[in-house]
Amino acid sequence: MEIGENLVLREKQKRKFLEICEDSRSLLQELNQDLLERVLSWLPTSTFLRLTSVCKKWKSVADSATFRLACSQVPFRDPCFFMVDSDPHLSQHPVVFDSAEKKWKKLNPLPLVHPKKNQETCSNSIPVAASGGLICFHSTNGDFTVSNPVTGSTRLLPALNSISQQPILSISMAANSERFKLVLILDQLPNLSFKMYNSYTDLWEEEISLNQKINNSAEAEKNDYHSQYFLTSGNVVSADMQRSPFRQYSAALTVENGDEILYFLSSSGTVVSCNLTHKLFFEYPRLLPVFSEFSIDIVECGGQMYVVLLSEFFESASLRVWKWDENMHAWQQIAAMPPASSHKFYGKKVDINCSGAGDEMLVCLYSAEVCSYVMCNLVRNEWIELPHYHTEDDKARDFVCAFSFEPRIEADI
Repeated sequence: MEIGENLVLREKQKRKFLEICEDSRSLLQELNQDLLERVLSWLPTSTFLRLTSVCKKWKSVADSATFRLACSQVPFRDPCFFMVDSDPHLSQHPVVFDSAEKKWKKLNPLPLVHPKKNQETCSNSIPVAASGGLICFHSTNGDFTVSNPVTGSTRLLPALNSISQQPILSISMAANSERFKLVLILDQLPNLSFKMYNSYTDLWEEEISLNQKINNSAEAEKNDYHSQYFLTSGNVVSADMQRSPFRQYSAALTVENGDEILYFLSSSGTVVSCNLTHKLFFEYPRLLPVFSEFSIDIVECGGQMYVVLLSEFFESASLRVWKWDENMHAWQQIAAMPPASSHKFYGKKVDINCSGAGDEMLVCLYSAEVCSYVMCNLVRNEWIELPHYHTEDDKARDFVCAFSFEPRIEADI
């Protein structure tokens, strides 16, 4: 009897829900096109894409230029994180983590077109930068492709033959609803230069040299003293810095006091700041002694640059987030993973790779022995480990890093 009553109750609830949905849809249908587009523009992108199958009127909204304009006026979308597989053969089946719905989702394959093989997918491209609703891919032959992962639209950038002999140290990107730009840091320290692509003109601008900014000796001594204070004792093991080839060009691009600043990691693990406005660069003091075992990454969150560092000492692992304090001329710790969570990474030679959005960042911790994904809220110092992604045949896919983007159907390339 109880089972029958539950079935009847569920049926009534389902009927009531469908009635509410029908009433809501009828009310929305009565709205004029302009007002309807404004209402729908505030829906999460994934929700709207599902709702386009509701009726022909809603489906027509997706292709409307005025609807895309309404979407561009929404100031912030909950980010998605485009995941990069440890197995490059799986890159043709992209996966994202949707922070709004706290779910893993599959994307349609992105049509990255090879210039010499028109309409063919370029399988040797890897993501190197992201901003707004766009992701930039770089191929082994030097081509750059920018794609909107939501709509699948793709743009191949002009070739860069003029700098083919110069090594690229970092790649960063800045995008809004109308245009985007790509910034490359070239050559080697201390002979740095940068080159910028502007989507508005569809051209690479002239290469510009960067001059080194040097602190006075008193400040340098002060920096050296403060930068190593939490590792003043204990045995430290010498090792090379851990870096994933998928994040070898990682950078953080910010605007500070009207100046455009690009941060990247040198080959030795120091943070380098490039003021693109004043054409200067500065190498920050180290967080740890030169001979120490650690993995490090930089990340932009809320317009600020942070350093995330995994260190090992006293037979334990510590994952901490640092920010440069201009007043004290020293690195200041602002967040730390609880020791009970970070200790499991001790001795695992873990490579950390971070991607930020707003107050949150996703940290991917990957090695041959362990694979973990942790979401950190920098304001609350809250750390949450995400579940692993499993395929339909219940096989886990391991991701080495992620790129944050806002799911925007109006992102223009």
